[in-house]
Amino acid sequence: MIDGKEYTNTVKDYFSFLIDDFGFRIIEEKIRGNAFYEVQYSDLTKVVSVSYENIQDYFQVIVFMLQNGKLPDYDDKSKTLHLNNLNKLFRSKNRESDLGGNAYFEKFTIENSFERKILKSAKELRACLYHFDTLF
Repeated sequence: MIDGKEYTNTVKDYFSFLIDDFGFRIIEEKIRGNAFYEVQYSDLTKVVSVSYENIQDYFQVIVFMLQNGKLPDYDDKSKTLHLNNLNKLFRSKNRESDLGGNAYFEKFTIENSFERKILKSAKELRACLYHFDTLF
């Protein structure tokens, strides 16, 4: 099991590119006991949710495209974009070489398989966001 504070600190480190490169800000950090952790980032048009259900070992990254400043319905697949689907769309429209620019992540030292999973998602999201306007 992952500690909530450790999780939020790791996410804030690995996803710091959202602030540094894209102008997002952290809007919420949730730690619900030892069961659920989430860090949410927002810019003017999107909310990025990086969450983990500790007991079920379920990690997910979702990009919500805001509608009139509000979150869309979770079931609206055109506005609620799970990273795995966003990544598939990105890869279908871009070459592998378009993943470049991930030197940003060289500063991190991976301590365990969970951090590897978080870092992989951070790299994928960063690449997708750089090409976001061409995807939609």
